[in-house]
Formats: sequence, C-alpha cells, structure tokens
Amino acid sequence: MDFVLSEEEQLMINTIHKMGDRENFRELAARIDESGEFPFHLVEKFADMGLLGMALSTEYGGGGLPSLTAVLAIEELAKYSAVIAMPVFEANVGPVRVIDLFGTEAQKRSIIPGVCKGEFSVSVGMTEPNSGSDLTSLSTKTVDKGGHLVLNGRKTFISGGGEASHYLVYTRFGDVPGYKGIGAVILEKGTPGFSFGKQEAFMGLRGMPSCDLIFEDVKIPRENVIIQPGDFKKLMMTFDIERCGNAAMCLGIAGGALEAAKRYAAEREAFGRPICEFQAIQFLVVEMAMKVDAARLLVYRAATGAGKGLPSIYEASLGKCFANEMVVEVTNKAMEVFGGYGYS
Repeated sequence: MDFVLSEEEQLMINTIHKMGDRENFRELAARIDESGEFPFHLVEKFADMGLLGMALSTEYGGGGLPSLTAVLAIEELAKYSAVIAMPVFEANVGPVRVIDLFGTEAQKRSIIPGVCKGEFSVSVGMTEPNSGSDLTSLSTKTVDKGGHLVLNGRKTFISGGGEASHYLVYTRFGDVPGYKGIGAVILEKGTPGFSFGKQEAFMGLRGMPSCDLIFEDVKIPRENVIIQPGDFKKLMMTFDIERCGNAAMCLGIAGGALEAAKRYAAEREAFGRPICEFQAIQFLVVEMAMKVDAARLLVYRAATGAGKGLPSIYEASLGKCFANEMVVEVTNKAMEVFGGYGYS
C-alpha cells in the first residue's frame, strides 16, 4: 500500500491551503459562526478552482478523479470550517453521486453540469420527524395517479434545505411495506406544493442552511424517479461515499484543532518556558496526533478502495464511526491545551 500522495494531490492541498490563508478563512469561519450566514461567495471560487464535481463523470463536466481526491480537498477545507467545506462536500460525495451513478441520461445532463459550475446544488431528504436512521420506516409517500405521481410528507433537519436547487427525496411508493417500498425522486425547488419550514438554529455547524421539507400534493413527472421501489440497496450503497465525506470533515476539524494546539503550545509561555516543553502538554498533543492519524488511515483506506466508484460499506462505516468519535476527543484535548482561551 502506497501512503504517499501524488504530486497532483499534494499540489491541490497546497493550493487550498494558500487560498485559505489569502482569503483569511480562519477569520471567515469566526464570522460565519457568529452570524450564522452561509458563505455563498465561495461557491464560484471553488468552481473556478475545479473543486466542484471533481469526482463526477467527465462527460457531464466533472473531473473524473478518484473519491480520495475529493476527500483530501474536503479535509483541507474543514481545517478552517466544516461550513466552508460544505460546497465541495455536496458537489462530490453528496446526493449528486446518486444522480451520477444511477440517474437517467436526461437527469445527469440536466443537473450535473450545473453542479460542476456552481449553479446548482443537490440536497438529500432522508430524515423524518418520526424516522431517523430507520429509513425502512419512512412515512413520506408517493402515489401513482396515472399520468403522474403525487408526493406527500415531511422531512426534517435537511442540510441545504431552502437553499439547494434540487432535492433527492427518499420516499415510500404506494403501500409496499419495509425496504421494498422505498425509492427516490428528484424534486426541483419551486415545484408547486413543495415548501420549506423555518431555518434551524443549531449549536454547531452554524451557517449551514437546514430546515424541514414539506410536500403537499406535489405532482411529479414519472421521469423524475431516480431509484425505483425495490432498489433500496442502491440508495444505501451510495450513502457509503457520503460516509467518507462526513469522516473527511471530522478529519479536517480535528486536524485543524491539532495544528492550532501545537502552534499555541509553542508560543505560550509559563514558568519561563514554552508550555510545549511540559510533559503534560506533550501527552495531550501526542494523543491527539495518534487519534487523527489512526482515523486518517481508516478514511483514506475506504476512499482509496472506492476508486471512482463506491467504497466498501464495512470500511466506510469503520472510518466514519471512528472519525466521528475521534473529532470530539481531539477538539476537547485542544481546548485543554488552550486553557481558558479554549473556552473563550
């Protein structure tokens, strides 16, 4: 196994890092957290850099690069802010991958080029008020009315809600019970009967739009069906690449916290010397570094195994679970290194 990044991958990481310093992403991240406003101005810049759709098919305007490349970009951006990284996440490992892999030719050509240009974004409607991880118990329903389909129901805590141009909606078709009745449709913002709830105010990820999706007798053309009922496995397979993206976000947040803690420990002095010379601080920093590197190996393995396709559900799940737990531990330790400043 080769643990060395390619010259192209390292160049991309360096370019993102230089952009972050030039655009002062650290200060921007603080403003986003304070105002709760999404940095829409970055979308065009990311598109110009080729970061949007880099892992999507070349015939529709994508870069055709491996999933690992997208994971590396998401990780580097998330060192500044997960919200800053979100446009790159959505355009590479989000629900647009379902369209890229399983959509019809018409669906791909109408949506993917716009995503790569930063003109469109795709959000996914999965979670419901009474159904979170149990996607086989969805109550949002699509009924066949002959010439068209009619969608009714509600989704909750939907990232990108109200701002995304297109929505991949998980829905039950008819009265077929369990996973056999679950499929997905594509819905465009502005469709009659499709509305949004109020924007949520979360403790974290401030600046990331999130709200309920409300469907009231929404008429849907048959050609908007992307996953037929009975093909539930396809939906879950593509969710594994999103797990890698989620884990990459955690890697970035934790990696950013580790770098900040190391800088502070080298600058802060106590008892006449930098606190990085005290073993108590060294123990904290090395524990942080071990956890970040361990998570990175798991996540990179899953993304590398995916190539330009989909990762192993086992590898993606291990990486996501470990990275999700790791980021909490590492950021807490970083706060300890910062002392009172870590809580201010």
